[in-house]
Amino acid sequence: MRERQILFSRQQIEAKVKQLGEQIARDYHDKNLLVVGLLKGSFVFVADLMRAIDQKIVIEFMTTSSYHDAEDSTGRVEIVQDFSRDLRDFDVLIVDDIIDSGLTMKSVYELIRSRHPRSLKTCALLDKPSRRKVEFECDYVGFTIEDLFIVGYGLNYGDYYRNVDHIFVFVEENEK
Repeated sequence: MRERQILFSRQQIEAKVKQLGEQIARDYHDKNLLVVGLLKGSFVFVADLMRAIDQKIVIEFMTTSSYHDAEDSTGRVEIVQDFSRDLRDFDVLIVDDIIDSGLTMKSVYELIRSRHPRSLKTCALLDKPSRRKVEFECDYVGFTIEDLFIVGYGLNYGDYYRNVDHIFVFVEENEK
């Protein structure tokens, strides 16, 4: 088996998540925060991030799909599972693992905005701006990365690698 090119170690991720959590806690200290995690990719990040936000929060999840087990987005965002909570009394923070094309985050942002939350912001552990297909800027970003195919810490290839505690560059075994 080939040695992995680790992009971010477990320790680097922990430090960044702690930093993001502290910033979000400061920004939302007097607000009614509702975090919306986008499944499946964000579940590891959301779990760690919500523990790093030292205040009361409400959590909801949406399941979205635009990759359908491919390396590139299909360009069509599907809301596979939604939630039905009234958002008018909440300051909503949408959390995803990575913003790549921007299609998923922008689609979910527009949908949630139509539900009239008090405020609405976004957070992603990873941002890959070179891959944008739509104009979108995330409010809170952990790391900005180059155009690499990465897995681990919730990011997957097919059904695999979400459980890895670090993020690494994925290379097929038969590639050199």
